[in-house]
Amino acid sequence: MSNGPFILNLDCDHYIYNSLALREGMCFMLDRGGDRICYVQFPQRFEGIDPNDRYANHNTVFFDISMRALDGLQGPMYVGTGCIFRRIALYGFSPPRATEHHGWFGTSKIKLSLRKPKATKKDVNEAALPPTISINQNGEDDDDSPNRFGASTYLVSSIPVAEYQGRLIQELQGKRSQGRPAGSLAVPREPLDAATVAEAISVITCTYEEKSEWGRRVGWIYGSVTEDVVTGYRMHNRGWRSVYCVTKRDAFRGTAPINLTDRLHQVLRWATGSVEIFFSQNNALFASPRMKFLQRLAYFNVGMYPFTSIFIIAYSILPALSLFTGKFIVQSLSVTFLVLLLIISTTLCLLAILEIKWSGITLHDWWRNEQFWLIGGTSAHPAAVLQGLLKVIARVDISFTLTSKSSATPDDGDDEFADLYQVKWSFLMVPPLTIIMLNLIGIAVSIARTMYTPFPQWSKLIGGVFFSFWVLSHLYPFAKGLMGRRGKIPTIVYVWSGLLSIVISLLWVYISPPSPTQDYMHFLFS
Repeated sequence: MSNGPFILNLDCDHYIYNSLALREGMCFMLDRGGDRICYVQFPQRFEGIDPNDRYANHNTVFFDISMRALDGLQGPMYVGTGCIFRRIALYGFSPPRATEHHGWFGTSKIKLSLRKPKATKKDVNEAALPPTISINQNGEDDDDSPNRFGASTYLVSSIPVAEYQGRLIQELQGKRSQGRPAGSLAVPREPLDAATVAEAISVITCTYEEKSEWGRRVGWIYGSVTEDVVTGYRMHNRGWRSVYCVTKRDAFRGTAPINLTDRLHQVLRWATGSVEIFFSQNNALFASPRMKFLQRLAYFNVGMYPFTSIFIIAYSILPALSLFTGKFIVQSLSVTFLVLLLIISTTLCLLAILEIKWSGITLHDWWRNEQFWLIGGTSAHPAAVLQGLLKVIARVDISFTLTSKSSATPDDGDDEFADLYQVKWSFLMVPPLTIIMLNLIGIAVSIARTMYTPFPQWSKLIGGVFFSFWVLSHLYPFAKGLMGRRGKIPTIVYVWSGLLSIVISLLWVYISPPSPTQDYMHFLFS
């Protein structure tokens, strides 16, 4: 809540590192066409991360590739901090102009003028009120909330003033427009009196938002663990645009969890919020025509990505099962299969090179992101899907652990990254460790089988072991994190992972018992 035209949002663990970045953000808001910008998002930059960035805490791929790509569409998503808002956009009002996208892939466009573009000489210097009606999540007018902003007349009366102060100057708006005259904000403000201070104290109380639209259509949207994504989605859904501002010197800096367990809990919270979005009215499938097709696809991916964990787990276990059974992943190595595999592999490599060259990130950052994507996809993401399904089907409330971030300055002689080596037990560790053990046991079994075979075929063994090593290379940071500083792993981790490995192995033997005359590691070439 504010009485200003713009609002700066920072997390409690972030601080301003470059004060000039605020001016750069305001330039976007007040430049030509800036009246359609709802917020300016800055990338998150972190301090206190270990030099190797073991758990991809910097999120370089997301902030330097994905967010920059969205900047070419309708704008980046709101990530919860490091953001300058236009107040009337955050309060649920529509932009002055919008474009509706119809037809396949939104190729048919209809431009809308949602406010009067012209004004008479009488009201050129007056503050035109923003719409007095509310806008629902589909961008449609809705006039059923008389107490939309609460009972404070001071707060309500400050909204049209903020709308006027946030306008472009008349020279940028054009002739006969409702722009703001140059120098109109240079008027000195009166000091706050006791009544205004008392009203401000009343507005910030927890009970003020009761029986109002706060949290539903006004301000940050409640009801989701990832309220930041939902809040940004609502504004884009009404036709607003956003801008991604990357400054040469970091605008803001904050802290991030460097401990494995804390990092997994953070990813679990994000993924759980995405599952909530997928099963809610904020799913991008229900977006209004004012949202571009590719922007809608990006928001749909936000709610969909945790479900890819099902395939990631399957792909991580398949190499081990192949080594256990002595059969390759596919029944036969045909020329068609090899050509398709070559095309897919080449395409992925070219895509990775394009992302690295275009964004300017390092290969190390890209590889760390790939590694932790598999770690999260086999631990936090499936847990989030399970929690989301329980909430939808059984109405079980979702609880999450607050992210622990160490921001204390170490004393002389203390290790700055001591928290990195601390091992904390979590049920999220069981699935990745089970996959590691299955692949290691599968490699050992296949090597032993090949060594004691009358006619060993080492080339075929290498082909089968390669995929298991590929999975293990992605899980290496996870295994290293479990070792801690002295290589100690909680006994319960070994117990659960060992039991799961044995159960999966016995289940496979029961389903497909080995034949005494079976020719192991047999490949069919056609």
